[in-house]
Amino acid sequence: MSSNDGALIGLDVGTTGARALAINLQGQVLASAVEEYPLSIPRPGWTEQDPETWWIASQSVIAAVTLQLETPPIALGLTGQMHGSVFLDSAGNVIRPALLWNDQRTADQCRQITDLVGQEQLLRITGNVAVTGFQAPKILWLRDHEPAAYGRLQTVLLPKDFVRLRLTGDRATDASDASGTLLLDLKARDWSSEILSLLEIPKEWLPRVHEGSEPTGTITPAVAARLGLPPRLVVAGGAGDNAAAAVGNGIVRPGAVSSSIGTSGVVFAFSEAPRTDSRGRLMSFCHAFPGGYHVMGVTLSAGGSLRWWRDAGAGGLDYDELTRLAAEAPPGSEGLIFLPYLAGERTPHLDAEARGAFVGLHLGHTSAHLARAVMEGVVYSLKDCLDLVVGLGVPVREIRATGGGARSPLWRQLQADVFGFPIHRNRVDEGPAFGAALLAGVACGAFESVDRTSDVVRVESEVELPDPELHELYEKERRIYSELYDAMAPGVHRLAELDRL
Repeated sequence: MSSNDGALIGLDVGTTGARALAINLQGQVLASAVEEYPLSIPRPGWTEQDPETWWIASQSVIAAVTLQLETPPIALGLTGQMHGSVFLDSAGNVIRPALLWNDQRTADQCRQITDLVGQEQLLRITGNVAVTGFQAPKILWLRDHEPAAYGRLQTVLLPKDFVRLRLTGDRATDASDASGTLLLDLKARDWSSEILSLLEIPKEWLPRVHEGSEPTGTITPAVAARLGLPPRLVVAGGAGDNAAAAVGNGIVRPGAVSSSIGTSGVVFAFSEAPRTDSRGRLMSFCHAFPGGYHVMGVTLSAGGSLRWWRDAGAGGLDYDELTRLAAEAPPGSEGLIFLPYLAGERTPHLDAEARGAFVGLHLGHTSAHLARAVMEGVVYSLKDCLDLVVGLGVPVREIRATGGGARSPLWRQLQADVFGFPIHRNRVDEGPAFGAALLAGVACGAFESVDRTSDVVRVESEVELPDPELHELYEKERRIYSELYDAMAPGVHRLAELDRL
């Protein structure tokens, strides 16, 4: 670590809002700011946002953090929601609202990509199969459904990289975020000429690919003056939100795994080489530093399921009240199981038409049982992810709880009991923005390497230990949970067909 002191800023362009924080070189948070923005759902299964709202909110939170600092920042790192597609014309203007990571409209385009490239070839080159969340099918959807807009298209960017363009004037991305486009050669860590050719996507539309710990440019003088930043402030490549959060949680070495409960849920495991699931049930991506990789399983509605239940069935209780209510019900919720597939599901089903359900309801069940069943169902889904990670031969020595769910003792204990592993909680749990700030520190030379940034990530001594009897109970219930998807899928798919009529 450099002897020079200074502040590092991390900016997270999230799904519900932008968040900036500043840390010192010891990992202490000096300042933070958040600004929310709306999510548009023009049709069931569609999610969009106006990229200009990201830029407005990003400027606001960066300026707010900078005002709180005693000394000027020395670098800025970017992170944000993955997979989204920002479409720009030749002048850099937004053509239409961005299609987001959880948008499900591109099932037909995923089939087109699989037919054109071949599933084995997709796995070999990109490490993944075609799923609706990725960026490539969104580009083809624009071609198929909005040809006038497609005719104006000159640049395609991921969400954080649109903000980078406004900050620096540079079209750039990083390998971890680019991994989620279905256009990156995972081993080469650059765009795949073969896939671009087959899909007829010009390489000129895409930004340069950097490592997350590399500088990609500097803040323009005009932006620096407007936001109170130093002229020519270095901007790091950064990372997609999951990889950035992993850096912030020290998941940069073999055996380290994180389990995150936010709007979505993610089991993220470090890997020294690309590893792919033959059916594409796990995502295989570059990590945020040279030579690093990771695999991850994704539950699309994790904390989102609890938020849905809070708003739709629990009378608007806050999360602390809701988890206290859930704790009143016994483990296993007296035979009640919740399937958390409210927005379709990625891991392990790769089913955009999967739907949620309560199964086993009887007259004795109360609102406490339903709340607990929602939480247990989410953790069962995360256990599906963890089992696939272990099945790939990825070592699992320590699991760290992250995301908003890490603040809840009940969420952490449920993970310990269902996973059968001790669950650690980090001292610093500031999410992706913290990891982005650490990457900025590497880019400007304040840290020697991403591996060394883990020196400032401390783990709490408090650990949730699994209860062997409860683990056995949950294993029995989870086997039933796993059977329910297969039993219900045909009927659910027919309902989805009716919904489209």
